[in-house]
Amino acid sequence: MTLTVDFKDEQEIYEIRVAMKAIVRKAIFNTLVYEGFDKDVEVSVTFTDNEKIRELNKNYRNKDSSTDVLSFPMFNSTEEMEYMDVVPLGDIVISLEKAKEQAHNFYHGSYHELAFLSIHSTLHLLGYDHETSKEDEEDMFRRQKEIMEIIGF
Repeated sequence: MTLTVDFKDEQEIYEIRVAMKAIVRKAIFNTLVYEGFDKDVEVSVTFTDNEKIRELNKNYRNKDSSTDVLSFPMFNSTEEMEYMDVVPLGDIVISLEKAKEQAHNFYHGSYHELAFLSIHSTLHLLGYDHETSKEDEEDMFRRQKEIMEIIGF
């Protein structure tokens, strides 16, 4: 599997460091490996701020509040990807402001939070949804925890 990540920076608060991109890429890659995804993949990752992610959250989810990460899957199911050589999996949008705040509140580092949000969002791109039932939430959170351990967090 080859992973291509297209990074965009749509915020002016934090400098985007090579290590930040590396941890996001590592988290996405290991999530795909964990899930047994063997196709070549393209993912777009946009770093933004609370104001811009709030606008997206309001426009796409009817929630007028900032959030940490949004996922915009290209497909409704993995079956749709079956015959593709390269899968444009979707878009991930991360509020670096919110990530930094949560890292502080949860007493762990910013890279830990970036990895977690990237894993969480990639699972959404693959069709997982923790808001559909308690069982789905437990399953998704278990996966997140196991992948975080795989990548060393």
